[in-house]
Amino acid sequence: MPYTFLDLAVEVIKSQNKPMSVYDIWKKAVENNLHKKLSKYGKTPEQTLGARIYVSIKQGGDDNPFTQVSKRPALFFLKELITSSTPILEPEAEEKVSYKERDLHKILSSFVFSDSHFKSYTKTIYHESSTKKKKGKNEWLHPDIVGIRYPFDDYCEDIRHLMNAMAHNKCKIFSFELKRSIDFSTLREYFFQAVSNSSWANEGYLVALKYDQDPDFMDELRRLNSAFGIGFIQLNIEDYTQSEILLSAKENELDWNTIDRLCEENPDFKAFINTITSDLKVDTMRNSNDFDTVFSTDEEFQEYVKSKNIK
Repeated sequence: MPYTFLDLAVEVIKSQNKPMSVYDIWKKAVENNLHKKLSKYGKTPEQTLGARIYVSIKQGGDDNPFTQVSKRPALFFLKELITSSTPILEPEAEEKVSYKERDLHKILSSFVFSDSHFKSYTKTIYHESSTKKKKGKNEWLHPDIVGIRYPFDDYCEDIRHLMNAMAHNKCKIFSFELKRSIDFSTLREYFFQAVSNSSWANEGYLVALKYDQDPDFMDELRRLNSAFGIGFIQLNIEDYTQSEILLSAKENELDWNTIDRLCEENPDFKAFINTITSDLKVDTMRNSNDFDTVFSTDEEFQEYVKSKNIK
C-alpha cells in the first residue's frame, strides 16, 4: 500500500501525542524526513494535508482515525489517543513574535522580483509620511508595497519602439497588503483592507507568512477571492523563491482617480509614479535605487531572517 498524507499525519501525531495543526504536522514530518515516503506532495503540501484530514473526518466514518479538537486554531488529534488518562490539550497560546510586518517587506520584494508572474520592482509606501487629514479619511487608502513590471526585459528594442509607436505597452502595476499571519478572526478585516488599498492596481494581493490551515478558512478565502478579485500569496521563510501565489488576482484596469489621490496624499507613492514616468520616457530603468532592495544571495536572505528572528 502506498504511503499517504493520512499515514503521515497519524505517524506524526502518534509520535508527538498531542493535538497539532496541519502546519505543525507537516513541519515535524519534514524534520523527520517522513515526507520523502510520499510518492509526491506538490507545491502546497500543508493545504493538501489539511484537505485529506478534513475529508477523512467528514466522510471516513468508523475508519477515520482523526478528531478535530479546536477550530481556531484548527488542531487535530487521534481518536485512539483520547482516554481518561490522556486529556485533550488546550490550544497553545499564540506565539509572540518580535519582528515587525515591515521586516517581511524585503522578502516579498525579493519574491516578486524573482517570480516569473511578477518580475516586478517594488517600493514600500510609508503610511506615516502621508498628509495628515481628518481622522478616518485616509484609513485603508495606502497599500504596504507597490510594484511595477516593465516591458524592457520582455521584448527587444525594435519591438518596444513599435509598441511605443502604437501607443501600447505591457507595463503592469501591482499592489500588496502584507500581514504576519491571518486567521478567521482577522480574515475579513485584512481582506477588505486589501480590497480598499489595492483594487486600484492592475493586480492586488493580500500577503501573509502564516495563515489558518482549517479547510473552512481556505473555502472562505476562495469565496472572497472569487467575489472581489484580490489574490493571496504565502511567503516562505525557508526559501523566498518558493513563496506561492495560492490564489490569483483578477486583472483590472488602473483606477486613475485613486492613483491621483494617492499621489496627492503620499510622497512615496508620488515618487513611485514619477519614477515610472521617467523610465518609460527613456525606455529603460534608469536607477534601481529608486526601488526597494532585494536579496542578492541565499546567504544574505538566511542571515536577514535570522537577524530579524522571523519564524
